Amino acid sequence: MTPVGTARAGDPERGTLDKAADENFPVAPFFLPRAWRADLMAVYGFARLVDDIGDGDLAPGGADARLLGVCAEEAGDRLVLLDAFEADLRRVFDSTPRHPLLRRLQPTVRRTGLTPGPFLGLIAANRQDQLVKRYETYDDLLAYCELSANPVGRLVLSVTGTSTPERVRRSDAVCTALQIVEHLQDVAEDLGRDRIYLPSQDMKRFHVRETDLAAPTAGASVRALVAYEAERARNLLNEGTPLVGSVHGRLRLLLAGFVAGGRAAIRAIAAAEHDVLPGPPKPGKIQLLREVGVTLRGKG
Repeated sequence: MTPVGTARAGDPERGTLDKAADENFPVAPFFLPRAWRADLMAVYGFARLVDDIGDGDLAPGGADARLLGVCAEEAGDRLVLLDAFEADLRRVFDSTPRHPLLRRLQPTVRRTGLTPGPFLGLIAANRQDQLVKRYETYDDLLAYCELSANPVGRLVLSVTGTSTPERVRRSDAVCTALQIVEHLQDVAEDLGRDRIYLPSQDMKRFHVRETDLAAPTAGASVRALVAYEAERARNLLNEGTPLVGSVHGRLRLLLAGFVAGGRAAIRAIAAAEHDVLPGPPKPGKIQLLREVGVTLRGKG
């Protein structure tokens, strides 16, 4: 068992929250007010756990399943677990949830007036992952991102009391871009789960077959396809970047970190010559800080 797996088995709450350090973007950096950090970590804990359920990444031993009231015989059924998780989420709004990550979330919900909608969207995305393994068009992928990514940005705006229709629109562009970038980094890992988030129409256009994605390194066609999708993500990030300039203070720095994380990841993919098959290209801290500076200056 990996160290993270060991942590999850002994302390599911801590094991989930510790994954924040591996994300492409800062989850709850030190410079934010303490209340914001607590609220953002509570939201992250929910989002990370629902993804772990959907990906089958829960620790051996079924600790999370037991906390959600799922019997051992059904602990391996992701749809059953997602149903139980949704039921526990609803307790956040009207009673007392069973899972410690949802109990952590409850004060945030009460203090900031969060509604069930964004949380239910994230659960729906993970249900979709159990049923939909391929996406025919880019629009189909965008519809998935509306469930799997955009709710996170909306929750951040709500937690910080800065949500407006225009900011939500910009935030959606940033979050969709970050989701696409993550899919590009994880092509090989996703294929191992029998999932492909590269639109089938685009694969045909670039003459990429599914077997090409299983190779140890990418050929010219796969690299061209990855470059094409990365450019789409870059354009979405540029569309969403004005969100950063629309807020002030430490929130501006946080949102710049989100945008910069996406830009730095795209640069890392390009530095790998768009060969994402050996493993996810990851940016270094210096590159990330450089991108934060560029974003704060309103350039890109």
